[in-house]
Amino acid sequence: MSNDSEQDEQSLREDLAAAYRLIALYGMTDLVYTHLSVRLPGSAHRFLVNPYGLLFEEVTASSLVVVDADGHPAQETDSPFNPAGFVIHSAVHRARPDAACVMHTHTLAGMTVAAQKAGILPLNQISMEFYGRVGFHSYEGIAADDNLSERERLVHDLGGNIGIILQNHGLLTVGETVAQTFYRTWYLEQACRIQIAVQSTGVPPAIPSEAYILRAREQFVSDPDQGRLSWQALRRKLDREQPDYRN
Repeated sequence: MSNDSEQDEQSLREDLAAAYRLIALYGMTDLVYTHLSVRLPGSAHRFLVNPYGLLFEEVTASSLVVVDADGHPAQETDSPFNPAGFVIHSAVHRARPDAACVMHTHTLAGMTVAAQKAGILPLNQISMEFYGRVGFHSYEGIAADDNLSERERLVHDLGGNIGIILQNHGLLTVGETVAQTFYRTWYLEQACRIQIAVQSTGVPPAIPSEAYILRAREQFVSDPDQGRLSWQALRRKLDREQPDYRN
């Protein structure tokens, strides 16, 4: 999959605006809270993120705000912005050059699994894609822009994984592109929903042997598509139904 650094700013704006609309469309928002961010090309640490106060369904390519690594606007803007909301994103972007895109959600399913100690269980082949690839960060209160030590611990807990469960908080995924990161966000969310559904039956779950879990994981990892086709299909859907996201 090509890196987002190969895309120009307008292309990145349209991709990220599309991701905001899709997160809203599929019920993964928390009113005006949480963020999706993407690194802009160039040597400077600059990122696109949503202005504070817009519903995700209102986000457009032109409404996205350019911020620096500390979450402060790097462009002239009348839009309100809360640097503290970018704390987690800035820590991850700084530590992981491959994490061009970061998505953080507060969904019912994600927060439910984040309240459990076991993390993601390999209860379905969708879940197996994340086996051993999702970190876990213990709860330390609301993320604050002056808590540098927690940033270090969060980055350590993420490690080289594609996602992390923020205990008693929510989910976070990273990727090389907006498309790849949305794919991971979507399926991590599905893994959480499946887990809650299985647990709600009260019936002991059937968990395959580790050998088969690892085999399934490798099949996912080695798939060259990594959400590319589904992203193209989702963009076509938005072009039909919500074309103003490109504005």
